[in-house]
Amino acid sequence: MSPSSFKHSNAGSLVRPESFPFFYGFVVLIIGTIGVWFSIPGQTIGVSVFTDPVKDALGLSRNQFSNAYMVGTIMSSLIIGRAGRWFDRYGARWVALGAALGISLTLLTASFSPALAQKLALLVNISRVYTGFVVITLLFFMLRFFGQGVLTMASRNMIMMWWDKYRGRANMVTSISLSFGFSSAPIWLSALIDDFGWSGAWQVMAIALAVFAIFILQFYRVRPEDHGLLPDGIRKGQEILGASDQPRAKKQFTLAEARKTRAFWVFTFLLAFNSFFITGLTFHVVSIFESTGLSKEEAVRIFLPGSFVSVTVSTVFNYLSDRSKLKIFAYIMMFGGLLACLGMFFLNEAWGRVLLIGGMGSMGGFFGVLNSVTWPRFFGRQHLGAITGRVMSILIFGSAIAPSVFSFSYTLLGSYRYMAYLGVVLIAALAVAGTKANNPQPYET
Repeated sequence: MSPSSFKHSNAGSLVRPESFPFFYGFVVLIIGTIGVWFSIPGQTIGVSVFTDPVKDALGLSRNQFSNAYMVGTIMSSLIIGRAGRWFDRYGARWVALGAALGISLTLLTASFSPALAQKLALLVNISRVYTGFVVITLLFFMLRFFGQGVLTMASRNMIMMWWDKYRGRANMVTSISLSFGFSSAPIWLSALIDDFGWSGAWQVMAIALAVFAIFILQFYRVRPEDHGLLPDGIRKGQEILGASDQPRAKKQFTLAEARKTRAFWVFTFLLAFNSFFITGLTFHVVSIFESTGLSKEEAVRIFLPGSFVSVTVSTVFNYLSDRSKLKIFAYIMMFGGLLACLGMFFLNEAWGRVLLIGGMGSMGGFFGVLNSVTWPRFFGRQHLGAITGRVMSILIFGSAIAPSVFSFSYTLLGSYRYMAYLGVVLIAALAVAGTKANNPQPYET
């Protein structure tokens, strides 16, 4: 079977999207959102809960464990672009299936990581600390690649393929669901650890992912056109009642063509700045606050109001994105980044913390909009996997180096404020470059 026929086949599935009494895109919206939820074990928020028990079991210091996470994440960023090409070649169903099974196997292996490190140490006759570092680095690489990378990308891209004029509204539903799902993750992950221990919790999630793989095989589908449908729930020759008059992408850009546009790099680096700044701030938030004389409780307190700002911004602007120019959204996101940097600089002032919360929350909200809506609107759907794969590799790299760069600022330069200075400089550069970062399609949005 050729890659093309393999991509569009219904092999192994009893589901026929064209036979549904309603538009199958709604099924895709639900199952794709759940798919991103199942990437949580490979996301920073899913790993952080396991940090203390796993590092202690492996005999690693906090710095060693953090460095293993950084190295594994960087390794993932270097090859995630290839997974985007797999998406274009084989489709969402098979790529997501492989990712879910990959996470499941990785979690199962990770649950036995101390024993593996001990056996490897005896085999090569070196310290268990070294083998523990190597083992957990490789496991982090697999978790980040399959979870944060492949499963997230395949699920998000699939949703975007089924919606066009209503893409922003579909992404609004996904963004709200993911905000609540991710924010609640530490609670239920901690409960799993309390009930089953850290290794048992990973084994439970491994089983859940293996079960979800069956649902992926049944319900994931890459394109509505393969089933006699068109995006947004119309059939050929029909129009969508009440939709905007915005035309669909006429030119289908390849990755090489997309990389030649100003818009690709400005939007990519804006999203990468968000990944870098938010990851660094989150990773060192207690230390950042304590360096200005504030308590741990005050540090943790910023996340709840920040999440409300993020959900509000994401909801409003996802809805508006169906009819709005995305470059305007990019500049508002830059302004949010500027507020966050100023808030970090004046953190010891109450109004500075308000700026930090508002800026951090607005950046997170716009990230959810632009990272999903921009690429199919600007560059079409035909090579969406390759394009988003390259974008994701840059975002993952930014998040990987952030903790170390923030730590360098504090330990060698004596203050986290240098990260605020750096942020202002980067935002200013993006603002200048963004003046010509227009939609490369024949129409401009």
